[in-house]
Amino acid sequence: MSVEPPVPDSWLEDASGYRGHADRLFVPTKEEVAEVLRIATGEACPVTISGAGTGVTGGRCADGGAILSTDRFRRLDIVENVAFVGAGVPLSDLHAAAGRRRLLYPPDPTEWTASVGGSIATNASGSRSFLYGSTRRWIRALTVALMDGSIRRFRRGERIDFPVAPLPAPRARKHTAGYYLREPFDWVDLFCGSEGTLGVVLEAELGLLAAPESLLTGVVFFPSAPEALEAVELWRAIPQLRMLEYFDGHSLDLLRARYADIPAGAGAALLVEQILDGLEGDPVEEWLDRLVAADGLEDSWFGDAPSDRERFRVFRHTLPELVNERVRQLGHGKLGTDFAVPVEQNRAMMDFYEENLRREFGESYCIFGHIGDAHVHVNLLPGDRRQAERAPSLLIEFAREAVRLGGTVSAEHGLGKKKAHLLPLEYSPEQIAAMCAVKRQLDPQWLLGRHTLLPVPC
Repeated sequence: MSVEPPVPDSWLEDASGYRGHADRLFVPTKEEVAEVLRIATGEACPVTISGAGTGVTGGRCADGGAILSTDRFRRLDIVENVAFVGAGVPLSDLHAAAGRRRLLYPPDPTEWTASVGGSIATNASGSRSFLYGSTRRWIRALTVALMDGSIRRFRRGERIDFPVAPLPAPRARKHTAGYYLREPFDWVDLFCGSEGTLGVVLEAELGLLAAPESLLTGVVFFPSAPEALEAVELWRAIPQLRMLEYFDGHSLDLLRARYADIPAGAGAALLVEQILDGLEGDPVEEWLDRLVAADGLEDSWFGDAPSDRERFRVFRHTLPELVNERVRQLGHGKLGTDFAVPVEQNRAMMDFYEENLRREFGESYCIFGHIGDAHVHVNLLPGDRRQAERAPSLLIEFAREAVRLGGTVSAEHGLGKKKAHLLPLEYSPEQIAAMCAVKRQLDPQWLLGRHTLLPVPC
């Protein structure tokens, strides 16, 4: 169960490049977790839960103490339309198992090697969230190990059994900053998005859907961003649209290194996917009409075969890989946003981004992501020392504007350690104190996930 020190380097960092340190590594079975937590409590030893390492905010990176790996929590059973899944199961395995039964697990985070437990910890969503929402919506029950050594199973609708103060929700469709403390004060909602600071999720009971029989997927190219952004506002109302993703011109420039067939005149693009089951009319003709009306380029891409969907999925998921490669080349560390605003404020937020980025960063940035939910990722790619020094304060300005517009400082990545400083931009000291009271109730010694999300002491 315990790995002899020193702790291997691979357990000390995540995809963001954040690096921690730890004295001990536990790789327990599900049955051994309670004993690990009892040991930690008895020794007052901090414990950091570690999933697949795909996070981008440093949440799995320990600041001392012990690491508790979820790698051995590998149950994966599907009964009718419900999956019983261990926290250490990769999302790719869950998607594959569901697909073999012609079922669908709706959440679709970009990184399929992420673990189910990690996706619950951050309330992850992905490109299909436009129709299906985030992970929270699909959890029916959670089995959780608590710091007192108990193992509890919480079903959806089971009310928290100690007093909690309600917190307001941002008006954005997606949000995962801080604890979910809203009516009906559900245990499942509390643990989903808590970033491994309240308990160790061992297993989840997840809802599945029948997989659509017929889908049409496309990448619609536009001469420039304004045409694409106007199309977003029109296309949100398309029946059974489940994906509406944005790529700015700088994103397409990065992708051209691997996709030479991107049209030369393309300055922006939207990735769309529509479920065709039960729809009347000719969907291809309807999309061609939409393309013409929105000034889209004729050489846009469409397809209805599984191979087409896979090609477009890889196209979308290649972009973060290319951004990360560029970040490593520049050596400044990842400088990106995970902010979301109410959909009616999407254009205002996009204008704010573009105005500031053009003035301060020239061509050294890209914007892409879940624009159907008014949730895009701005990635700063500093080209010189001045830009590198300016980047952190500019991101703070973006965060303040998102909150001012009714949005959130984290829509799906969580805050972890790297972005915990953003929490006070969204919540008052009194509201953060309410979160701390919940933390103290479940983890009185403040051992679990130290320095993740909340300050220590609080």
